[in-house]
Amino acid sequence: MVERKERLPITMITEDDLCRIGVSLPNNLLGQFDEILKYRQYTSRSEGIRDAIRIYTINNQWISDSTGLRKGVITIVYNFRTANLSEFISDIRNQYRDAIQTIFMRQVSEERRVEIMVVRGTSTELRELADSLAEKKGIESVRITTVSLS
Repeated sequence: MVERKERLPITMITEDDLCRIGVSLPNNLLGQFDEILKYRQYTSRSEGIRDAIRIYTINNQWISDSTGLRKGVITIVYNFRTANLSEFISDIRNQYRDAIQTIFMRQVSEERRVEIMVVRGTSTELRELADSLAEKKGIESVRITTVSLS
């Protein structure tokens, strides 16, 4: 039996507090989402969508805080056999060398590598670093997590 995963805490929601929305999704994305909901034992899509929006909001609220220093990690997964990608990533590392404190990388398959960068800088600088990585073909995933140093 699959253990039900812990959810983020929510306050009591009344019918008056709810807004109904419509969402258009590709069939394959909806299928993947439904599989996750089933695995995590959600009782409805609405519950899963609320959790997804809540997590997205929490993970991205720091972007609007442009003051003060932040520290965190940027995790990237990429196909290192993609033409010119290794050189591109190396150029980005050099461009942001003052923000990147440590790099850990590990090959996870014949063609894929995961790289974790410990970073320190302003939210603007760290967002630009992550965005510059995310835009390149061959990079499958870029995730950034930061905390305020103030």
